[in-house]
Amino acid sequence: MTLEFAVAAALFAGVLCYAVLGGADFGSGFHDLTAGDSRRGAEVRTLIDQSIGPVWEANHVWLIYVLVTWWTAFPESFAATMTTLYVPFTLALVGIVLRGASFAFRKYSETLWQARLFGIVFATSSVLAPFFLGTIAGALASGRVPEGGYGDAWTSWIAPTPLFTGAISVGTCAFLAGTFLTADAARRGREALAERLRRRSLVVGAATGVIVFAALIPVERDAPTLWEGLIGRAAPVVVLSALGGIATLVLLWRKRFGPARGTAVVAVAAVMAGWGIGQYPWVLVDQVTIAEAAGATATLQGLLVAVGIAAVVVGPALGYLFYLTQTPQWSDQGYGVEPEGPKRVHWSARLDD
Repeated sequence: MTLEFAVAAALFAGVLCYAVLGGADFGSGFHDLTAGDSRRGAEVRTLIDQSIGPVWEANHVWLIYVLVTWWTAFPESFAATMTTLYVPFTLALVGIVLRGASFAFRKYSETLWQARLFGIVFATSSVLAPFFLGTIAGALASGRVPEGGYGDAWTSWIAPTPLFTGAISVGTCAFLAGTFLTADAARRGREALAERLRRRSLVVGAATGVIVFAALIPVERDAPTLWEGLIGRAAPVVVLSALGGIATLVLLWRKRFGPARGTAVVAVAAVMAGWGIGQYPWVLVDQVTIAEAAGATATLQGLLVAVGIAAVVVGPALGYLFYLTQTPQWSDQGYGVEPEGPKRVHWSARLDD
């Protein structure tokens, strides 16, 4: 294993973590957006507050990790990407900022109309942000970022492969979030809500599967290098992703919500891994390889040391946080719900304002 490959692997590990953990957060916005009016959607939206409230900020730390590692380890490819794909990057980052601010403001809204406004911003941004992040991945995978940067600001990402990867990103996030929310509802004893979310997740999962397989048609012509990788060395991972998705649908159908979360994670992680393996060894497909894009040796060595320290220090803390959110004691505290009082009532209780 070369030093450059080790750093690239550490970078892509962050991409996988963000796809799974951040993806579940983004996907909750889809279910928030489609939950219904204030009265019908209140139960779903309150569950979303309770489920992602403790962890959403921690989950998006992975984006910072990925960007910092990328521009430090592979600076010229990072510059080329930013000067070409600055439009989807800007739109994605604006969406991330707006969804975070609106998620917090909605919880402390004084009136129902304020909660509705912030809720719309949160939900819409949660759908748009993963879409634009997906278009960035598709643009890189289809070789639309030139080595010297400053590619076309629009055709670089408004093209078949980027648009399909954007749609796949939204679908996989929604499917993953739906599976997690269904399990959370069942764990809290909300059987009717769990059944409602189960049905929605089955529909979203089936629709996402159709989009994934439909995307293979334009990818063959639009991104031939990626296509060769997908049907070659990445084929076992692609098959694993399909099996994980099918297994998740079967487990949801049989109301085995706990195991369904695990298979959903496998399915989403395998989708991302298939992209990475299929694109290997390119950083910018058909332009720059990992070895060619790597920075100074001392920089790469320092990054690996920093990643190792972070894994030892931050990893257990994040693991413990996720463990706590799955304990009955945490659920019994009703995290994310403000108690009624003379000055403040949780937004979901203000249905008659």
